Amino acid sequence: MRTKNLTGNNLVRGLGLAALVTFLDQLSKWWILTSVMQPPRSIEVLPFFNLVLTHNRGVSFGLFAAGSETGKWMLVGLALVITAFLVHWLYKATTGWNVLSLGMIIGGAIGNVVDRVRFGAVVDFLDFHAFDYHWPAFNLADVGIAIGAAILIIESLFSDKDLA
Repeated sequence: MRTKNLTGNNLVRGLGLAALVTFLDQLSKWWILTSVMQPPRSIEVLPFFNLVLTHNRGVSFGLFAAGSETGKWMLVGLALVITAFLVHWLYKATTGWNVLSLGMIIGGAIGNVVDRVRFGAVVDFLDFHAFDYHWPAFNLADVGIAIGAAILIIESLFSDKDLA
């Protein structure tokens, strides 16, 4: 069901959620860096989950790793351009699901941009594994991006809007 476009309200709600996701992401990374990983090590939490400390200089799963200052700033710039596009989309959002998903994605993107500016890489620490296969480590910003993207896809598949 479509709702009336309340652009100002949606923008404030979405950016508020983005700020919350960014804050929780940065808080979790601060805790990992200052308390948990002193010294850095692998900590088994559950038989399928560890806490580790990695620095991802690339994008998803380490792709396009930026080994130079120029590469780092190119990734920061690209992330900021995409974030600006998402904020514009959020401004035009017409459903609560769009606001929720875009807010989560924007917050995750900003959280990872903060890491690139501060550390030159994204801090990852969540390590899920099974049968000696480890999924690439990730962080709460990545969780926000993934959940937001999933909600956006599901909402687009099951919305009642006309496609004609």
